[in-house]
Amino acid sequence: MWQSALLSLAMDASVPPLAPLVAMALLGTGLLLTGLVLGAGVALAARRRRIAAMLALAAAAVAALYVAALGAGAVVSRERTLAVGERKYFCEVDCHIAYEVVGAAAAGAGKRAVTVRTWFDPSTIAPFRGDAPLSPGPRSVFLLDEGGRLYLPSPEATDAWQAAHPDSTPFGRELRPGESYRTTFVFDVPADARSPRLFVGDPPAGLDRLVIGHENSPFHARTYFALPAAAVSP
Repeated sequence: MWQSALLSLAMDASVPPLAPLVAMALLGTGLLLTGLVLGAGVALAARRRRIAAMLALAAAAVAALYVAALGAGAVVSRERTLAVGERKYFCEVDCHIAYEVVGAAAAGAGKRAVTVRTWFDPSTIAPFRGDAPLSPGPRSVFLLDEGGRLYLPSPEATDAWQAAHPDSTPFGRELRPGESYRTTFVFDVPADARSPRLFVGDPPAGLDRLVIGHENSPFHARTYFALPAAAVSP
């Protein structure tokens, strides 16, 4: 049993991997750069030009090392497509939110409905956190086919689906540890779209671009979800 649990864990994906470490690296680098730049400014104001130059060089070296680490994370990254049942985890500072595709269906001519489960994994919280609710961060959602064409959810079709299916809960609703809900998105997809995959991720604008190993960092590969077979039939 424990072997299958470890295998299941290995198939899941985390965004970013080693989230606490890379978050500390970003914060630590930011604090160090701030201190060095302020120190250089104070030294320059005190006419200690040599000290100011040394501090400025140290700041440049720290920034260069971090940029190199950011680039290395992108170089070693590989695009991945999660199978149905595999989860994609997002670090929410003191806990983790997991997403997985749990269903797909035709939603009319040229429309595909994809259902995603959002789960607050209780095994990822510290004992002292308690049962306080968490509102998941905003997510970017789209389909991407083999030709590189991108399809955003149709707001009108998605709203109509959710109105007709009360079990579909809009993204972003707060959760307590162990709770989950399902959200269905409806996409307008042409019949010639081949092997569309679902992307659920952090919005592209934000500090995530500076996090080592994050899929939003420059040139980093992304993790997608495969759709059930029913979703790819015209």
